Parts: sequence; structure tokens; C-alpha cells
Amino acid sequence: MRRFFIALLVCAAGARAETPKDTVVMAKPIDDMISLDPAESFEFSGSELVDNLYDRLIGYDVKDVEKLFGELAESWSVAADGKTYTFKIRPSVRFHSGNPVTAEDAAFSFRRAVVLNKTPAFILTQFGFTEGNVAQRIRAPDPRTLVIETEKAVAPSFFYYALTAVVGSVVDSKLVKEHAKGDDFGNAWLKTNEAGSGPFKLRSWRANESYTLDSNAEWYRGAPKIKRLVARHVVEPATQRLLLEKGDVDYARSLTKDQLDAISRNKDLAIDQGNKGSILYVGLNQRNPILAKPEVREALKWLVDYDAIEKNILAGRFVKHQTFLPRGFLGAIDEMPYKLDVKKAKALLAKAGYPDGFSLTVDVESASPFTDVAQALQASWALGGVKASLIASDGKQLLTKYRARNHEAVIYRWGPDYQDPHTNAEAFAMNYDNRDDAKSKTVAWRNSWDIPDFTRRAGEAALEQDTKKRAAIYEQLQREHLKVAPFVILFQEIEVAARRKNVDGFIIGPNFGTNFYYAIAKK
Repeated sequence: MRRFFIALLVCAAGARAETPKDTVVMAKPIDDMISLDPAESFEFSGSELVDNLYDRLIGYDVKDVEKLFGELAESWSVAADGKTYTFKIRPSVRFHSGNPVTAEDAAFSFRRAVVLNKTPAFILTQFGFTEGNVAQRIRAPDPRTLVIETEKAVAPSFFYYALTAVVGSVVDSKLVKEHAKGDDFGNAWLKTNEAGSGPFKLRSWRANESYTLDSNAEWYRGAPKIKRLVARHVVEPATQRLLLEKGDVDYARSLTKDQLDAISRNKDLAIDQGNKGSILYVGLNQRNPILAKPEVREALKWLVDYDAIEKNILAGRFVKHQTFLPRGFLGAIDEMPYKLDVKKAKALLAKAGYPDGFSLTVDVESASPFTDVAQALQASWALGGVKASLIASDGKQLLTKYRARNHEAVIYRWGPDYQDPHTNAEAFAMNYDNRDDAKSKTVAWRNSWDIPDFTRRAGEAALEQDTKKRAAIYEQLQREHLKVAPFVILFQEIEVAARRKNVDGFIIGPNFGTNFYYAIAKK
């Protein structure tokens, strides 16, 4: 009897090797997820999940980002003043709750994001919206009409692309109000729940373990091709590869160069790729008096073997890139002056007063390939006498520390929030207020880089409505930024998803909020 029972367990284990026919399982790190509230979510994994739960007013074609299309808005226009935008809401769309989607839901969503003022709020507040004026400037005169008035006339494409960000997701105002506590606009509830109208409904989320989504059969664009999607938190690429090869998962989302090489030789597996706007960089906190010296910042840029890291660690996943605008954005340049030059770096360090180098700590996410890149940087920096102590932590811990400006140096990945150059220009070249309690906490702010001139010029670029002139401003900003910024910009990402050949259709968009599950099909 005991032998028979063991045999049953073995058979059952074997049966689980194939995922269910109507379910797709992904293996990927999801430990950076902090909140599912669109007004708060600002992490890679969380934003991807939110993107599949909610709809926005407008979206863009991920294969041709210049092509905007209506999601919840069936039409839109801007008045002659360049400041008044009118959107007509698509009729007969319903939230997962069954409540109809109205213009008031959209107005409520944007107003709550401004008033809550969580991390992504700046995407909206940069257009002049404040807690005091948002009720007048964002309004719904009738159930199908939304009117938004910006403070200044800006390039219309800049405003439209801003609305495609995660913070532009439209929430079910009736449902959210039912779960509000005090003046939190339902934020506590939405951290772990959803109130969307998108292609999937949230079934469950277990932090650092998994999330499960069910298909929304009533989605206005048609039901997704699968009934359920499960994302499992798996950090180690070797484990992801093993699960994929065994059939325990359908997708592996963060494989290394070696893993991808092996996958490419497996007849049962395939690899999908998509160009990403994400850039991998080192942030140098200017509160550290050593890192605040321009010669030190430049020396660290000359102490990176960019080519070796790309070839030996990141091939197929990242390509060398050294400026804050990713390839594919208006005004992006392809200048990469830095390479490994120990002699030049030592001369700069000596000029700064550190001929024997110095010590610093470097925070990094405890996941591949970030730890591998960190170790490579540790080795090359040591050639110049810079002794780097690595501090590895999970995504959530690292982000919390980084947002509090408690790091010395940090290796991090930044993904653009929308497909306009201002998203990265604001992040890396603007710091409105360098105080700890600043309302807008850009990447430059996180690294305590006080730059009024860059801030002014980058702000002016967003107002320029002549496309050629606007591109020229960004080009010049990048050239100056490259020389002086406390950022060692390293690589631009190529997102890779390895899959079993009986599944296909995962859409890899150019930023972390445009990875879509609805087209995935399984044979």
C-alpha cells in the first residue's frame, strides 16, 4: 500500500509538469511591488500588473509609438488656446464591478492622484494641477465628456503621452469611495485590490510569492485568449530555466546570457525580444562629499569596462548606452565617449585629492543580472583604487532606501513613464526642490543633485512646440549632462521573454507599463 501511495505522488508530480491548458504561468521577480494603486504604483513589476488591470484614456501602438489610439476615450481634441483638452468617453464600457465607466470616473482618478501626491503624481502635477485647483481644471460636465485644462500650453504630444502613464489609469470611483478611509481616497484598499476595467481581474496577490489574474470576458476590446495568468516570484535565472524546460512555467522573464544561449538550442522553446526604454545606471549621492567632486564622478565613468560587461554578462539583454534619453526617443543621441581608461581615471582622482582612491558602499538588487554587473564594477573600480562594498537587498528594500536618499552609490534601472523625452529629462536633469520634504522627488533629487539651470532648461524644452527646436534642446542637454551628472549611465535594456512554443502573444512594449497579457494564446 505504501509503494502504491508513493507511485501516486510521483504520477501527480509528473502531471503538474504541464501547466493547465487555459492558464499561462510566468516566472519572474516581483519583489519590487509595493502597491497596486495606479496613483501610487511606480515599480517595474507593479506597473506591469496595473497595466493589465486598468484602461486609460488613450494608448499608443507599441510597434509605432507615434500612433496614438483611443482606449476609454473614443475621441479627443485641444482648443486653440493650447491648454484646454476635451475627451469623449466611449459608451457602454463597464468596470469589473459592473459599474459603467463615465467621464466622472476619469476626472476622479486624475484628481485623486494629484491630491494623494504619491510618487507618480508629478506626471500630472507638472501641468500645473494642485490640490487647490484640480477640481476646477479637471471636470466632467456630462457622463461622456471630460475637460482638462493645463496651466500652460505645452507640446500636445507631451500631454497625451503623459496620460498613457500608469498614473493615467481610470479607477471605478463608486467602488473606491465605498472603501475609502477618512481622506485616503481608497488608497489603503487599492494597495492590495483593484477597481479597473482592463482585460484582467485580480484574483490574488501574495507579496514576494505570486499574483493571479482572471480573464475579463466583458472587456470592451474582447475577452483575452486565456482564462487565467499566474506570475510566480522566481529570482534565480537557473531556476527559471529549469522550470521552463520542465514545463512547470510557460514563460521565463529574466534569464541571463548563458541561460538564453542554452534556451536557443532547445527545440521546444523560443525567445521573444522587445526594445525597452529602460536604462541601467549608477546613481552617486551628492551628500557624500567625495562623490560631490566632479573629478570623482568623471573618474568613475572612466573605470567601467562597458564592452566587457555587455559581451560577458548582458549580451542579448542590454546594449551600451551613456545618455539619459534612450534610443527611440525624440532628441536622443548616440554619443558614448567613456570606456575603461585607468590612467585617465587615476589622474582625475589625484586631482580631486584621492591619489590612493577611496571607499564607498554600493546598493544593488539581489537579482541577476544586477549583482553580476555590480561585481564587475567593483572589480574595475578597484583598478583605480576605489574600494566598493556591495550591499544586496530585495527590490522593495532597495527602492525604499533609495527614495529616502540613504545610499552612497546605487545600481538601478529606470524605465520611462511615457513615450515623450520629458519623462527622462525630468527624472535625470530636473530637481525642483532639493530639500528632504520636497514634493517632486525626481532621480536627480534622490541623488541630492541641486541643478537650477538644468531644471529651468529642461522645463523650457517641454513647452517648445516646434519639434526640431525641441529635439535640439534635448540633444544639447544630454551632452552637458553626460560630462557633469552624478550618474554613470551604462546600458539600455532589451527585454527578453523565453517561452514554450505552445504559447505566444505576450506583448513587450517600450516601457514597464506597456507589457500586455491579453493577446497571449496557448495551444
